[in-house]
Amino acid sequence: MVVRRVGRRPAVPTDEQIRELHERFAPTPEAFDLVYTHCRIVCAVAEQLLDGRRSAYDVDLVRAGSLLHDIGVYRLYDTHGRLDHRNYVRHGLLGHDLLRELGFPEALCRFCSRHTGVGLTREDVLRQRLPLPAADYVAETGEEQLVMYADKFHSKTTPPKFVTAAAYTADVRRFGEDKADRFTAMVAHYGEPDLTRLADQHQHPPAADGVSPLGAGSPRPPGPD
Repeated sequence: MVVRRVGRRPAVPTDEQIRELHERFAPTPEAFDLVYTHCRIVCAVAEQLLDGRRSAYDVDLVRAGSLLHDIGVYRLYDTHGRLDHRNYVRHGLLGHDLLRELGFPEALCRFCSRHTGVGLTREDVLRQRLPLPAADYVAETGEEQLVMYADKFHSKTTPPKFVTAAAYTADVRRFGEDKADRFTAMVAHYGEPDLTRLADQHQHPPAADGVSPLGAGSPRPPGPD
């Protein structure tokens, strides 16, 4: 796949190339619709959050990272189109490996492995006995942090739905007060996006404040997303 490079910036695929990747790896039309729609919504949320701060970010990288961050979910479907919910937490690392196999730069691969929850540390992996290599999976660059944050406002549950900051805070608190504090700090920094137009456009209901969602960004039972 040919991607464009500008100066020393990472190679960034076009929207059309990214859609082709989703179509290529999605095992069923239903999986494509679920994952690709979610990625488009996360992209729209991220671009809304960029308003007033675009000069501080690589906007093209944020867009590509948003549209690709969940590409690894497809590798968790079996030949019958059933999703492996038990190992869903691996989708980020699987996406990272997939993009690396395709020759994408590390700066783009990392959007997959660094968006789960508000970041997974080596200690989290060991304490929760997650099916991941013991390592840190934490967003570090501004672009990574923005995409990770935007992802928390939409869930691939059945049916898919939007998630408020209050609802996600309640959900993530189950994994430690430090996780809730980190998300609260991100809300203070970025603000909470206006989800009304997106909810109307996609016909996905918003979650009520104080109602814990079933894992924002995830089609599985509650977990670290």
